[in-house]
Amino acid sequence: MLPNSITRKWLLLASGLFIALMTVCIYFEFFYILLLPIVLLIIWAAFYHLEHLLLFVALCTPFSINLEEMELGGIGVALPTEPLLVGILILFFFKVLSGKSIDTNIFKHPITIVLYFYLGWMTYTSITSEFPLVSFKYLATRLWFITSFYLIATHVFQNFDRIRHYFLVYLFPLVLVVIYTIFRHSQYGFDKDSSHWVMEPLFKDHTSYGAVLAMYFPVIIGLLLSKKMGPLLRVLVSITFIILTAGLILSYTRAAWLSVVVAGGVLAVLLLRIRLRTILLSLFAIGFLVILSWDDIQIALEGNKQESSDKIEEHVSSISNVSSDASNLERLNRWNCALEMFKERPVLGWGPGTYQFVYAPFQRAKDRTIISTNRGDGGNAHSEYLGPLCEQGVFGMVMVIVLLLAVSNLAFRLFYSIQEFEVKLLIAMVYLGLITYFTHGVLNNYLDTDKASVPFWGFIAILVAIDLYHKHPKKIEEKNV
Repeated sequence: MLPNSITRKWLLLASGLFIALMTVCIYFEFFYILLLPIVLLIIWAAFYHLEHLLLFVALCTPFSINLEEMELGGIGVALPTEPLLVGILILFFFKVLSGKSIDTNIFKHPITIVLYFYLGWMTYTSITSEFPLVSFKYLATRLWFITSFYLIATHVFQNFDRIRHYFLVYLFPLVLVVIYTIFRHSQYGFDKDSSHWVMEPLFKDHTSYGAVLAMYFPVIIGLLLSKKMGPLLRVLVSITFIILTAGLILSYTRAAWLSVVVAGGVLAVLLLRIRLRTILLSLFAIGFLVILSWDDIQIALEGNKQESSDKIEEHVSSISNVSSDASNLERLNRWNCALEMFKERPVLGWGPGTYQFVYAPFQRAKDRTIISTNRGDGGNAHSEYLGPLCEQGVFGMVMVIVLLLAVSNLAFRLFYSIQEFEVKLLIAMVYLGLITYFTHGVLNNYLDTDKASVPFWGFIAILVAIDLYHKHPKKIEEKNV
């Protein structure tokens, strides 16, 4: 009885002090104190229910706001997600040091080994960077995304049901963002020009918005095909599918549309059971033919004068306009700068995250467009492949390609070997979602943002979790008990 009595006294004392603190702060109009219960709840969840905190971060991500975009303090931090991810990263390292960490099989998985080299090279090139402070900040963001939504998420996804929870807690807030965007867009007659900014401040622009919608497009179709949803949830997901499709179309994001088409092609490859080796050899042959015929292709592309337009068919036709479309020409300008930067520092590059601060002098007069800038505020290299090439040297781009190949090899192997329908469907959903991003990554890059990183690394974690824990139906049933 004595310990219980003492515990009650301390609890009453702590409660009294807490109420007194809240009262004093409210009296002096320090209303931020009202956030203290939420902060304490988050800290408690971090120590005792980390899986719930991870899902909470996913829930918040579509609503997160970047302070830099809002011109608040000039700090590129997304609230509330990134401070939470920093806390999860710190807690994870403490758990590793104390010997209480995640399943060690995750650390030994081939995808994880690829990420060791990926992050290791990024760390080394941050040391040799033109701007080390910028590069280490870039590295830190990549670390907390990978730690939370790859390492910890893979461990959390041992429970098969939590994979669906992860989809839904990101998907339904995303739908609210789409509704908000469509409503704002409707006030401007759904024209193309306003589509570039109506999703602000929740998304930076229409391209990042379109990229995330494209990633979730295969997922929402997969959820509709699932046999393990109740009637009410199926109705909600059906409505979500309609809203998401409308959002994707009205985003006027050509790269997103193209990525969905490519994902459809990859789905056909999976259903036809074509081996990955055959696909890679075919792509290599096509690439070789493109190089041989490049002069003729360039002449044909220059003949396309179709500008981007409010009309969908004309907007699609403008994808290959490299003669007058400002958006396409500026992208070519950024790519040429990246290649020139690579030529100057081919091995170590200029440092992760430094492109926007160093590319201006590499612009050629003939490549500049009406939207070109010298102020370092125009963004990155617009490519998940050329960006690492110029920032981290040849090995930077190689590591991105190796990651793509490793993920593809895992997805193909699992899809062809697993017979359970729900697991097979899940593999297709997340892999095709990743394909939309890897395709989009040719033209843009967003892995430095929470909006894209949470689904990207989470989808990879799902594939790894299936490989480690859910290959056999019996195991799935056991994990759900």
